[in-house]
Amino acid sequence: MTHHHQDHVGGVKQLREKFPSIVVYGPAETQDKGVTQVVGDGDRLSILGHDFSIFSTPGHTLGHICYYSEPYLFCGDTMFSGGCGRLFEGTAEQMYQSFMKINALPEETLICCAHEYTLANMKFALSILPDDRDINDYYHKVNELRAKKQKTLPVTLKNERRINLFLRVNDIDLIDKINKETNLQHSVARFAWLRSKKDDF
Repeated sequence: MTHHHQDHVGGVKQLREKFPSIVVYGPAETQDKGVTQVVGDGDRLSILGHDFSIFSTPGHTLGHICYYSEPYLFCGDTMFSGGCGRLFEGTAEQMYQSFMKINALPEETLICCAHEYTLANMKFALSILPDDRDINDYYHKVNELRAKKQKTLPVTLKNERRINLFLRVNDIDLIDKINKETNLQHSVARFAWLRSKKDDF
């Protein structure tokens, strides 16, 4: 488990009742949600022949974690394709730093996020940068996939670096757009501005 929200932990206790020998990994904030082994930043796991490293990604919740086994990143509600999780407990500073951790991974990393929010996120991105070619191209691709009831996930980190505004807060086009409404000098402030805009979108 990546965090304690009900849509991520619901059913775990029932699964453990049916399969009492299973091991359930999760952060400290999930201790009362059915987890059998608490894991945190810097821990390593070996599951079904795959080695995972765990790193802390606060923002959506304070105890949120990600699981990374190259090339797969299971990032819960930290990063979505084209977006980021709501700041229910953490701060924009924390979420920005969590994004920077993810952005430090190889570009071929496959982002396995927990929700199919891509189309809504791309509509938001278009509202901010309507003339951006990468965003337009990806929006149309995603729109076609969803119209056919097909998934958009997982996606590569390389793709997200092109179309995810929360990874582009230092891009000149986005800075110019933001500065038409307000004068924000710092990356975290621009990140927070974007998240606030998305909250109201």
